[in-house]
Amino acid sequence: MSLARRTALAGVSSALRAQATRRSPASALVASRLLSTSTVCAHPHNARHEHQGKPATRGYATAGAKDVDPYAGGPSALNKAVHMFFISEIMRGMWLVLEQFFRPPYTIMYPFEKGPLSPRFRGEHALRRYPSGEERCIACKLCEAICPAQAITIESEARADGSRKTTKYDIDMIKCIYCGFCQEACPVDAIVETQNQEFATETREELLYNKEKLLSNGDRMEAEIAANLHSEHVYR
Repeated sequence: MSLARRTALAGVSSALRAQATRRSPASALVASRLLSTSTVCAHPHNARHEHQGKPATRGYATAGAKDVDPYAGGPSALNKAVHMFFISEIMRGMWLVLEQFFRPPYTIMYPFEKGPLSPRFRGEHALRRYPSGEERCIACKLCEAICPAQAITIESEARADGSRKTTKYDIDMIKCIYCGFCQEACPVDAIVETQNQEFATETREELLYNKEKLLSNGDRMEAEIAANLHSEHVYR
């Protein structure tokens, strides 16, 4: 290595050590280690000869003519012994349990008490109508195409005015994974997932929903569905 490069490297090393020492001892330690490593890589033979006669310092690093102890800010041996002897961690845990003992319980008496549900909760499916009573579904079959479980089956026919309507709208609730893709794909908000989660049945056949069942769900929960959709219209 040329004399100019050695001089430049020494100047940069001194500047970095001085800047790190002003910041914190830990920064000085890191800078010293990095610079010492780079110096050894640059002068592998010279560094070996220079350090042969110097005693090794274990756990310390020289930064700005001062020894920096990386463990100086940690707990002392006496503190560690006290915590270990008196089992302070277990006592703190028992104190937290004792605090919870005198607080009111967080549990609720379901089904007589029910917790809050998000407006985005994905439960039982329903088909909606317009205020005039006309079905919203336009038989575009986007929900059938996007359903990853292939749980939706739709058949349609043309109306007298040329528009289309569904003659069959079946959902296999056993196959449904409640992903909400059908609701997001529908351009007219016809198929929705309600907040009803209590529709367990005794037979599998009862979970094969047809168009009449879906429309009855929508008629029964229209006010709740409209309120939930309105509360989320900003994010859709």
